[in-house]
Amino acid sequence: MCATCGCDEDSRSTVTDLDSGRVVTRPGPGHAPDHSHGHDHDHDHEADHGHGAAGPARTATRVVTLEQSVLAKNDLLAGRNRDWLAARFILALNVMSSPGSGKTTLLERTVRDLRAEVPVSVVEGDQETLLDAERIRATGCRVVQINTGSGCHLDAEMLGRGLATLDPPVGSLVLIENVGNLVCPALFDLGERARVVVMSVTEGDDKPLKYPHMFRSAQLMVINKVDLAPHVDFDPDRCAGHARTVNPGLEVLSVSATRGDGLDAWYAWLRGHLAARRP
Repeated sequence: MCATCGCDEDSRSTVTDLDSGRVVTRPGPGHAPDHSHGHDHDHDHEADHGHGAAGPARTATRVVTLEQSVLAKNDLLAGRNRDWLAARFILALNVMSSPGSGKTTLLERTVRDLRAEVPVSVVEGDQETLLDAERIRATGCRVVQINTGSGCHLDAEMLGRGLATLDPPVGSLVLIENVGNLVCPALFDLGERARVVVMSVTEGDDKPLKYPHMFRSAQLMVINKVDLAPHVDFDPDRCAGHARTVNPGLEVLSVSATRGDGLDAWYAWLRGHLAARRP
C-alpha cells in the first residue's frame, strides 16, 4: 500500500480520449516510480520478512521520508502543470467532493451555459468506467477520462498526461473532476488555479468538521441540491459556519444544478477567475 494515502501501489491508471478512443496506460497511481522494489523496500510492511531488524522507530522514520518524497515529487510536477497552464492563460479548477454530490451534473450544466463565451474542456477522474465522461461528451465538450484503478485520487502526473491528451486551447477553462473522496484528493496539488469542493444537502452539514483538510484547502464551497433542502435535515448556514471554522476565507455558494438556482453566482465566480487569467 502507498504510505501516503493507502492507494494500491499496483494500480494502473489510464487516460482515454473520448473523441479518438485512444487509451494510454501507465503503471502505478502516478507515484509508483518512487516506490523501491529492490530488496531495500521503503513501503510500510507490517510483518518482518527477512529484511533485517529495522525496528518500529526506523520503520516510522522511513514511512515519513517516503511520504515527503512522494509529495515532493507531486509538488514538482504540479508546478510544471501550473506553469504550462499559466503560459496558455488557461484556468484549471480542481472540483472535489464525496460521491453523489452532483458535481458531474454541475459540470454538464456549466459546459452548456458557458460554452458560447469560453471554450470549456473537462478532465474526468474515476476509478473505473467512462460513464461520467460520456455524460460530459454528450454536451459537445472535449473530455478525457482518467481511470485510476484502485487509486483514490488524481495526482499531478496523471493530470499532466491528461492535459497532453486533451490539448485545451489558449485562454480556455479546464474543469477537473477529481475522484469522489473527501480525504485523499486534498493532499495532492495538481497545478490547478483554485479548488472547489461541492457538497449536497443530502450529506451532513457537519462534513467540514469531519474532513477539515478538504475544506481548508479549497477556495470555494458549492452547496448543491438546494431544491431538496425542504426534505432533509441540513442547515446551509450551519454548514457554512463549520466550513469557515476551518477556513475563514472560504467563499460559499448555494445552487441547484438541476433546477438552476444560484448558478448565476457560480458563473460570476468563474468569470472573475477567467478574467484574472487572460492577457
